Amino acid sequence: MSTNFTLPSAVENVLAELEIERKKIVSSKLQGWSFIVLGVICFAFGSVLSLVILAIVGFIIAIPGVIILFRIGDNVSNYKRRFKQEVIGAALSTVDKSLTLDPSRGITQSEFTSSQLFTTSPDRYSTEDLICGNIGKTSFYFAEVHAEYKTEVQTKSGRQVTWHDILKGIVFTADFNKNFNGVTVVRPKDFGSKIGAWFSKNVYSFGDKNLVELENDGFNKNFVTYGTDQIEARYILTPAMMEKINDLNQRSAYTISLSFIDTRMYIAFPLDKNYFEPPVFKTLLKPDLLDDDMSVLNFMYDIVRELDLNTRIWTKQ
Repeated sequence: MSTNFTLPSAVENVLAELEIERKKIVSSKLQGWSFIVLGVICFAFGSVLSLVILAIVGFIIAIPGVIILFRIGDNVSNYKRRFKQEVIGAALSTVDKSLTLDPSRGITQSEFTSSQLFTTSPDRYSTEDLICGNIGKTSFYFAEVHAEYKTEVQTKSGRQVTWHDILKGIVFTADFNKNFNGVTVVRPKDFGSKIGAWFSKNVYSFGDKNLVELENDGFNKNFVTYGTDQIEARYILTPAMMEKINDLNQRSAYTISLSFIDTRMYIAFPLDKNYFEPPVFKTLLKPDLLDDDMSVLNFMYDIVRELDLNTRIWTKQ
C-alpha cells in the first residue's frame, strides 16, 4: 500500500528542527560505536596474542563509547516523541479532526486476549501508538501490537528460551452497535501458506460443530467461519458484509482475521513493519516521508466505510 501524502506547511518547520536533532543523534551514535568497535578489536587481539596490556587498553577505549550511547538515550526518546506528536499528530488532523494519537498507549493485553482471536496467552506483550477516531456514528481505535510466547527446552548447556510471535501488527476495533449473544470468528482458510499456518496455530479454535456454512463461494474460498450462535453469525455476515470483507482482504498485504464479540468487531492485520516511527539514519526532508504511515492510516480509517458500519441495522439492547 502506498499513497502520495503532502506534508502540511506547519510541519515542515518542525521537520527542519528535527532533522538537526537527527544528525546530532547519528553523529553521537557513530562516535559511540566507533569507540566500542575499536575497543573490542583491541581487546580481541590482546586476548588472542596474550597481550594483557592491549586487552586492558581495548576495555578502556570502549568505555567512552558506552557512555556516549547511554547519554543520547534521552535525546533519541525526545526525538521520537516530537515526531509522533508534532508530525504524525498534525498529519492525522489533515485526514480527520477527530483523529488522535497517543504514542504511549495501545490495545490493552486484557482486551487483546478477550478478543478471542488468539488462543495463546502472551508471555511478553507490548503495544503503542493508539489512534482513536469517529466516523459518523461509529467510534474506532487501533494500535500496533507485538505479542509473543516463549518455549523452553533443556539442552546440554542449560535451559534455552525461544520467543515466538503471536501477532506483530495492528489490531483494529470498532463499535458494531450490537450486543452479540455469541462469538463469531472469521479466519483464513488457506492454512498451507505461511500466514495461514500462523493463524491456524494462534487464532481462537472452535469445534467442528461451530462451523458456519455460508452461501458465498468467494468468501468460503478465502475464509472459514465459526460461531457459537449460528443464526447470529449469519445475521452478521450478510451477503453484502461478506463481499466487503473480501474486498478489504484484497487490499490488505496479509490475510486478515476478524471476530465479533460483545459489542465490537476486531480485525487483526499481521504486518512486517513498525509504522509511525521516525527514521534515524535517513533524512526527514524527503517528500514521501509519511507515505507509508498515511497509507496504513487511510486503510484503517476506510474500514468503517468499507464495511458500512455507519448503517445501523441493529440497536443495542
